Amino acid sequence: MTSRERFMASLRCQPVDRFFRYEHGPWPTTRERWVNEGYPPDARFESYFGMDPLLRIGINSGYTNSPYHPQFESKTLEETAEYRVYSDSDGVVKKELTTARDTSMPQFIRFPVTDRGDWAAVKARLNPADAPGRVGNVDRLKEACANTDVPTMLPICGIFGHARNLFGDEGLSYVIFDDPALFAEVMDNWLGLYAALVTELTRSVRVDCILVWEDMCYKNGPLISPEHFRQFMSPCYRDLITLARKNGVEAILVDTDGDCRKMIPLFLEAGADALMPFEVQAGMDVAQIREEFPSLGIMGGIDKRALAGSRDAIRREVDRVLSRFDRNGGLIPTLDHTVPPNVSLESFQFYLEYVREYERRA
Repeated sequence: MTSRERFMASLRCQPVDRFFRYEHGPWPTTRERWVNEGYPPDARFESYFGMDPLLRIGINSGYTNSPYHPQFESKTLEETAEYRVYSDSDGVVKKELTTARDTSMPQFIRFPVTDRGDWAAVKARLNPADAPGRVGNVDRLKEACANTDVPTMLPICGIFGHARNLFGDEGLSYVIFDDPALFAEVMDNWLGLYAALVTELTRSVRVDCILVWEDMCYKNGPLISPEHFRQFMSPCYRDLITLARKNGVEAILVDTDGDCRKMIPLFLEAGADALMPFEVQAGMDVAQIREEFPSLGIMGGIDKRALAGSRDAIRREVDRVLSRFDRNGGLIPTLDHTVPPNVSLESFQFYLEYVREYERRA
């Protein structure tokens, strides 16, 4: 099978010749450690570790950030030896430690929307008519997407993720109750923007999969009620996914951390095909999830924390997951997040090799 055939079959729970090879990659501090342990500084992660090719389409479509056009100006507001306060490209004011920035969460100080006046100003950066500007150089995209053996994936910022970028977690929780009309307007704008972007992009290039960032769950469950998701967000997702499929998109993959079990049926109802990364520390057991949702594509599910332990600990964790799956599709085995800095290069290489032993056993 080609990389494209293997990836698409995996997401749609169809038989594959072997597992699709993918990992989220290391944190920056992990990469620094690996370089000291022999990893070539100029190496490309995917090719060095033998991953299957997968093209992430590089346009202004957002992901963990919102698709502002233009983006907000990033600027430092205060800086000391211990921390920095800055405004990022989403217009969010944050405070972060000067050291260990990728291993600690920033403090969120202010978000760009607190009322309707803020929304009116921000909305100008989210105009669906700006879709051609977000797509950019079409000839460059055509060249990048030309190899039909390689799957193409468009990242987008999900409805909850985008609203969270606008209001913050607390502000979003309030606006749903205090001004549901404003919240609905944000949802409508999101749908119009991404409908225009997907339509514009697919005129020129093939988009096999849309990857939706929706970090809407934590270790004890979702940050929004399933009822509010179904009321406000499900209709927008159904409309966008329907439009995307009419324009040739074959799969929808949702990225949400934490315990997402209550949200899985809602995403399936809306038309999604697969979810990731199924964090083990949040109680996600992908074998149990497969039993409950046999049509759900699963990407992830291997506890990254095990790689900081012994080789036996790594074997036990891989066995826990892969011994319960086969080549009938529906699983892309990966760590349940990026690789933390307590994982050595040797341990990561051993983990990959042990996962690939399952391909040779079958």
